[in-house]
Amino acid sequence: MTTPETTPQTPEPLAPMGSIHREKTPADELAVSYFHERLTLDPSEATFHGFPGHETEYPDFGPAGREAAAELVRRTLARLDRVEPRDDVDRVTLHALRNDLELQRDLHDANLDVSVVNNIESPVQGIRQVLDAMPRETEQDWRHIAGRMANVPAALTQYREGLDEAVSLNRPPSAPQIVEASQQAEQYASDEGFFATLAADPSAPEDLREELSRTADAARRAYRDIARTLREDFAPVARPSDACGLEDYRLHLASFLGARREPREIYDWAVERLIALDSEQRDVADRIQPGASIQEAMAALNADPARQLHSPEELQAWMQQLSDTALDALADTQFEITEPMRTLECRIAPTQDGIIYYTPPSADFSRPGRMWWSVPEGVSQHNTWEETTTVYHEGIPGHHLQCATALANAGELNEWRRMGIWVSGHGEGWALYAERLMDELGFLDDPGDRMGMLDSQRLRTIRVIFDVGFHCGFEIPEALGDMLGGARAGEVWTPEDGWKFLRHNVAMAESTLRFEWLRYMGWPGQAPSYRVGLQMWLDAREQAMAREGEDFDLKRFHSRALRLGSVGLDTLTYALAL
Repeated sequence: MTTPETTPQTPEPLAPMGSIHREKTPADELAVSYFHERLTLDPSEATFHGFPGHETEYPDFGPAGREAAAELVRRTLARLDRVEPRDDVDRVTLHALRNDLELQRDLHDANLDVSVVNNIESPVQGIRQVLDAMPRETEQDWRHIAGRMANVPAALTQYREGLDEAVSLNRPPSAPQIVEASQQAEQYASDEGFFATLAADPSAPEDLREELSRTADAARRAYRDIARTLREDFAPVARPSDACGLEDYRLHLASFLGARREPREIYDWAVERLIALDSEQRDVADRIQPGASIQEAMAALNADPARQLHSPEELQAWMQQLSDTALDALADTQFEITEPMRTLECRIAPTQDGIIYYTPPSADFSRPGRMWWSVPEGVSQHNTWEETTTVYHEGIPGHHLQCATALANAGELNEWRRMGIWVSGHGEGWALYAERLMDELGFLDDPGDRMGMLDSQRLRTIRVIFDVGFHCGFEIPEALGDMLGGARAGEVWTPEDGWKFLRHNVAMAESTLRFEWLRYMGWPGQAPSYRVGLQMWLDAREQAMAREGEDFDLKRFHSRALRLGSVGLDTLTYALAL
């Protein structure tokens, strides 16, 4: 597509990633220096990236750790002003680094970087979750695990100090998130919980079992203590509501998008998108069962035995097979996929909190990319029509392709560009774009699978409306009519309105939906990054088509964009226009 204002430009061909050997520049040196200083402050991040030397350590979750991170940001911004770019790669690096650092600075100045409590992305989960990324193959690996478990009590003590600071700065946690996080902490500490199970792993060396048991018991006691502390010490001073207000929300949203956008405009746009999506789903419902409503079509899909999985083992085997099939079909035809990128492991997570997530490969690909599916207690059936698009989102061509491409582009990108930056709007926007793309490429021609993809898009649009509206205090839109599901049109959003809205619009087990509802309220600005990020990816593609005219090539567009790494969305727009 070509607009009257745009003269098509013939794009330069891309060299294969393995053939690129670019000389490092002062801009690269600054970004890498910042990255490694940050890894020193955050040993958990070093573990996730596969950097040795910090295997038993945790970040400082207290006030000193917060101030050290802020000082690193200030120092790097000052150095950034003295660096001149040598090429377009440098221009993107400096643009991305400045954007990231300035957002971190602004969050710190507003005291929005204090320790938090929520049900998905707080130290309650993170202190445990880093153990998932640690190898378990050699005796030394298990010694590192024991060493890190031994440091769990100190990490949680610092977290307590960080929460005290948050209260002193009038940024206390909320009551609903305290209840949820304390329950998660108790679950991790239980006799059948994560730490007890890890200590009893049959692959652990026999001579380390006593040490593993001792350090796991210490970690369990510490988690029971933090659960009690949350309930007894912080619940009395907690905020009654999660709503953060318009000004704070602007900063939260910008940090997740890597772009500054006006919440009101996003809110109104999402309402329009939901109305359009509802129409799309009605058309698909009629294909599934003529004359059926969306809910009736979904009920028919749920009742189809051919679309059911009945155990975690069946779920794991199905997602691995689906992932492998997609990788084989897309490699070399639609995407640039090098040999190290071809391994993607699908696993059942060692927890029951309902999270589905992806962990990227280590820097050298010795640890492969992994998709994790946490099956909530009591959930015994999964319906494949709902979950097909989730596998594409987390794996190929979603997060795995995105993260692995950046890692594989070592000849062009510095370490910070490859590993040290993750912007939710870019990352989750790409993964949601990947779902839509699989429909475009013919992988979702089955009407059930397509209904699942549209339902995924509907969920992401629904939560834009609730997340923005709830946190910013906007009125519930009358234009949605019956789609509100009992939420009170014209009133300001409450948690109860959000729950009714979600239950009416989202095909999801109630326990999982409850987790999602709490997530949106406790993590302001993150949920919109999916759907807003998708739209910005679609806009970037349209702009590239306008620039290149008949020379536009979809595979080339994807390769060029993914080679950039997970930059902020403003940087993505800037980089693709160079």
